[in-house]
Amino acid sequence: MDQNIGVYLCSGCGIGDAIDLDALSSVAEESNVSKTMTHDCLCSAEGAQIIKDDVASGSINCMVIGACSGRVKSDVFAFDPMQTILERVNLREHVTWCQPAGNEDTQAMADDYLRMGIIRVQKSTLPEPYLEALDKTVLVVGGGVAGMQAALDAAKAGYSVKLVEKEAELGGHMAKWHKNTPTRPPYQDIEDIDLSSTIEQISNSQNIEVFKNAEIEKISGAPGMFDVTLKNGAGAYRVGSIVLAAGWKPYDATKLEGLGFQKFPDVITNVQVEEMAKAGSLACPSDGSAPSVVAFVQCAGSRDPEHLPYCSAVCCRVSLKQAMYFKEQNEETKVIVFYKDMRTPEQAEEFYKKVQKDGVIFVKTDTSKIAISEGSEKKLTIEALDELLGEPIQMETDLVVLATGMQPAVLDDPILNLEYRQGPALPELKYGFPDSHFVCFPYETRRTGIYTAGCVRQPMTATRSSNDGTGAALKAIQCVELSSQGKAVHPRAGDLSYPSLFIQRCTQCKRCTEECPFGMYNEDVKGTPLPYPTRCRRCAICMGSCPERIISFSNYSVDMIGSMIKSISVPEDYEEKPRIIGLICENDAFPAVDMVGLGKLQYPPWVRFIPLRCLGSINLVWIADALSKGVDGIVLFGCKFGDDYQCHFIKGSELADTRMSKIKETLDRLVLESDRIRLEQLSIDDYYRIPQILEEFTARLEELGPNPYKGF
Repeated sequence: MDQNIGVYLCSGCGIGDAIDLDALSSVAEESNVSKTMTHDCLCSAEGAQIIKDDVASGSINCMVIGACSGRVKSDVFAFDPMQTILERVNLREHVTWCQPAGNEDTQAMADDYLRMGIIRVQKSTLPEPYLEALDKTVLVVGGGVAGMQAALDAAKAGYSVKLVEKEAELGGHMAKWHKNTPTRPPYQDIEDIDLSSTIEQISNSQNIEVFKNAEIEKISGAPGMFDVTLKNGAGAYRVGSIVLAAGWKPYDATKLEGLGFQKFPDVITNVQVEEMAKAGSLACPSDGSAPSVVAFVQCAGSRDPEHLPYCSAVCCRVSLKQAMYFKEQNEETKVIVFYKDMRTPEQAEEFYKKVQKDGVIFVKTDTSKIAISEGSEKKLTIEALDELLGEPIQMETDLVVLATGMQPAVLDDPILNLEYRQGPALPELKYGFPDSHFVCFPYETRRTGIYTAGCVRQPMTATRSSNDGTGAALKAIQCVELSSQGKAVHPRAGDLSYPSLFIQRCTQCKRCTEECPFGMYNEDVKGTPLPYPTRCRRCAICMGSCPERIISFSNYSVDMIGSMIKSISVPEDYEEKPRIIGLICENDAFPAVDMVGLGKLQYPPWVRFIPLRCLGSINLVWIADALSKGVDGIVLFGCKFGDDYQCHFIKGSELADTRMSKIKETLDRLVLESDRIRLEQLSIDDYYRIPQILEEFTARLEELGPNPYKGF
């Protein structure tokens, strides 16, 4: 494509009062653009129409719009990405709203931002989306509450569904329950369970094919082209996306040695109580007698760093329900619940009050310190400390019920058996639950096109599991639709680019295949990467990892960012005007810098921010480019990483930190101060820290003095 670049500058929102737009137009003209114009309000109907008319006439096919942040007015400045190239230069939040008006350094900042914006356009090409004949079938693995709802909702939306269930019948754990906790006003009575209507809808749906007594042997491929093979010759199928709703399994009570499970026959689990109630008789396993005293031990292994460190969310409500089972069997039965904390959120609090009124006794104690021993006449003795009374308790009971917690069914069992270079299982967050991000992306795993729903994702009630199935189905549908258009899914939804590899120069170092958070690459026996474009989330971490710099995108490349850095005007003499490059994540750091401008906070005018898809996409050559240019310092703003990470691309910020530690060692060996590079972890609400960070960094650079390469 022959580029005809139009530069459109807005003087509104105080931009024209703070900088000289005529001088800025001259900067644009130095780059031989086709057109430069200034308008009082580019986002007005009149201003936007001027740009649209230029595009429609064919005189302009690339636009550099110098105005407000690219995060706003996206509906006004919307153009066909298959026909035009658009770059938004942030003159408002990143220049005029955070710098003093009319200052020469403010003008220099605006000049540099415009130069970089033009370079970004010049180094871009129109995307050629990855368009293949992709399948839109949704595979649902697991026929419990979440899986059945996901299958039904996908089918009702018009998509073909393959529903795989390892048991002989649908229904999952809920099919084995006696009753459910209250779901309807006044939220005080346990309810009958009827899954027959849901199962009948599935059976009658022409869009759903059910496989019972079936398990996954292997899954290969990528979104739109997953090849699924079932075990025992049950068939092979192509699907577009996958919902994993494999459910949960109870924590192994044999690991709770102090609570006597399997040592005493009348110590049982909440799962066993449900099975007994479903069978119609609540009795002591030792002799078959009906218990007159029943004790529930809450958090049996849960909220315990030695077992399950987390709360399983539903155990308290389940114990309340099961306490009522015993009361319904015999209202004279004495029921005591030993608890750390009773957690009955939302309307479940009404149920808790009802159970209290019905005579169930609650004792607050540290349940991990409860001692259970054999009492008289085959009874059990429980010893605990009543924390409210501050007194020890010793009592005899006929039956002890351990409220064991939930673990994801995928723990120690990959279930999907993925043929991915990075392994057959879904990568996990804490505690074995497969997920992609704590905050931003529910349902989404680190394997594009595979979504989790229900208790395999996190502990939850049956009602919430059903809702979760709906959410995951919608995500699965979104994935197949976007993939079929050659577009990326979350978080760069709609991005038409994907990695291009100049494979002739590949050295088989395997860094791209190892560092990709989403398993986009497999590899052949020699270690050559085998890309699967529809798996790609367009983070460009692979581009940053490649020492040969053979990976690029149509609108994002090593050469592009390097050229932008080289376009910055660096004073030959220090003149107390250092230059700082800010390489910042577009997901949190860029909007945080926007918020600095919105708050009219000021920071040193020496910095030039360049937004990156992810801090993990940093290629070390950019650091070399900046230093050889004479730039005095480089600040990196990335998402927080660690146990509570916020990185939209999982580990990009952490990878950048690792790479920077290596380049600092190199700088030290070259007698270039490593303090010239500073990496900060920022979430979007840390915006107020940015001015202070930049002030401190500038002060440190003044102590170090000018970059010795300045002027060369």
